[in-house]
Amino acid sequence: MKIATAQTIVSKDISSNASAIRQALSDAAEQGVRLVNFCEGALSGYSKAQIASPECWSSFDWARQEKELRGIAELCGKLGLYAVVGGAHRLSETTRPHNSLYVLSDRGDLLTRYDKRFLSNSEIQDWYTPGRHPVLFSVDGYRFGCALCIECQFPEVFMDYEKRGADAVLFGSYGIPEHFQRAIQAHAGLNCFWISAATPAQEAAKGPAGIVGPDGKWASRCNFSSASSLVLSILDRDDPDYEIPIKRARPWRASARLGTIYKDKMVEDQRSRDKTEF
Repeated sequence: MKIATAQTIVSKDISSNASAIRQALSDAAEQGVRLVNFCEGALSGYSKAQIASPECWSSFDWARQEKELRGIAELCGKLGLYAVVGGAHRLSETTRPHNSLYVLSDRGDLLTRYDKRFLSNSEIQDWYTPGRHPVLFSVDGYRFGCALCIECQFPEVFMDYEKRGADAVLFGSYGIPEHFQRAIQAHAGLNCFWISAATPAQEAAKGPAGIVGPDGKWASRCNFSSASSLVLSILDRDDPDYEIPIKRARPWRASARLGTIYKDKMVEDQRSRDKTEF
């Protein structure tokens, strides 16, 4: 299946953000894309960047965001594709929102929502409420997990998705600096799955949006321009370029983690037990 990673301009204007998202979806549909991944805060704006202070949540235009989100979902239904869109998710009036990814289906409805679980220090102190659960959903027989921003610094997030059978992880961040890029490549290579990494266009100079293959190498990337753009990639488990990571390394590592392949190779040997002899 063909997926796209978006690099759109994110501003404090929810309607402008929505317009950029709709344009990216239309462009992707013309190229036969089935799923488009957008960055953290793509619709709402992201905390310290477009939302000036935590107190601004009380005046945040939640009605506008919901209206635009419903409109984007409707467009997904018309175009016949899925979208993963970053946005804040309102809780009660006295509770900070979640930092979320909304998963919109090709039927035009909200399939599920991922709430960021590992928050940065400033996020947990001032901005957001942490989520609780991983999210997996399927499109055309491929299984997708979701992650956000600093979660790329937590290997257990990606290891858990590998154990759950994910073929790819849809990652959104407000900027992908160099150490994030290295981590994303490592997670893809170690877990033998694709990672789609979306970022805002105005942060592309730190590291553009792109898709890492199961071999840990960038399969495709946007340019460093501050203009909105899309990058496409084909997910194909039978791609000969990924035969080793998908067909060999991943199943072997799963067996290795269970330990069963080692049991009949272990021995009772004095030289094995003694750790103080050369």
